[in-house]
Amino acid sequence: MFTLSDLERATALVRTVVPPTAFYAWPLLAHRTGAQVWIKHENHTPVGAFKVRGGIVYLEALKRKGGQLNGVVTATRGNHGQSIALAAASAGLPCAIFVPHGNSREKNAAMRAFGAELIVAGADFDESREHAERYSRERGYHFVPSFHADLIRGVATYALEMFTAQPELDTVYVPIGMGSGICGLITVRDLLGLDTEIVGVVAELAPAVALSFDAGHPIPTNSANTFADGMACRVPHEEALAIIRRGAARIVRVREDEIAAAVRVLWEDTHNVAEGAGAAALAALLKDRERLQQKRVGLVLSGGNIDREMLAEVLAGRTPAAV
Repeated sequence: MFTLSDLERATALVRTVVPPTAFYAWPLLAHRTGAQVWIKHENHTPVGAFKVRGGIVYLEALKRKGGQLNGVVTATRGNHGQSIALAAASAGLPCAIFVPHGNSREKNAAMRAFGAELIVAGADFDESREHAERYSRERGYHFVPSFHADLIRGVATYALEMFTAQPELDTVYVPIGMGSGICGLITVRDLLGLDTEIVGVVAELAPAVALSFDAGHPIPTNSANTFADGMACRVPHEEALAIIRRGAARIVRVREDEIAAAVRVLWEDTHNVAEGAGAAALAALLKDRERLQQKRVGLVLSGGNIDREMLAEVLAGRTPAAV
């Protein structure tokens, strides 16, 4: 999807907004899991998630192509939308963002704070995307997809940071939504010629990517009712699936209570706040720990944007209902 030279140029662009995020080995997690555990802290970006990298690179490439740009529109559960809102504001472009009913209150507020017009439409992300595509045609706004080569090139800069800091990782666990994060990891690993095993993570209540991985072709589901909204995908992207099937070792499904438990562990062992998708990688490692004793493991903490009420519920020992 890109070369190392492409990635280096993307890194220089991302650096104008996002410094390299921390990549720490946490001894309490090592004690808990029996593995050497490094966490890539993508919760420490200007939007609290890895997606910011993709928006910066996508909007720069879009402007470089020239032509009339009336504005941009996209659909999101929050982190992708914050990324596009930040990049659009920097580029001086109007930005409309569609979110489903019941979306995160705090993510919605963050997108508005970046200057986006927030439009609530649809029961879930996929329905919101349909509304956003219709809005794009009606208003003449450029529609920003959730999966695109330029988005992947941007988010892949965190993978380059990871593998540069610790090239001898045995396994990396990464949550999967629409697939940009894991596809970036796979591409960078292969460009660097590393042997690291990459394991994708999905919620059991949003299993479309796992079902499609096993079947060898996209299998949509009727729902994706997980409180880990960053993984709430019910219609897999065909190109993403092809990359995942080619480059991922396997996909682990984690239950809602396992995700909630991982949020609590991250707080106890690292004092970092993780949203559901951000904790999913640790949830998978905890599930797999017997097979990873003494191994060098990387976890992608993809974001920390969890609403206060939901975090309080999780830290109190409960598992939130899907939103």
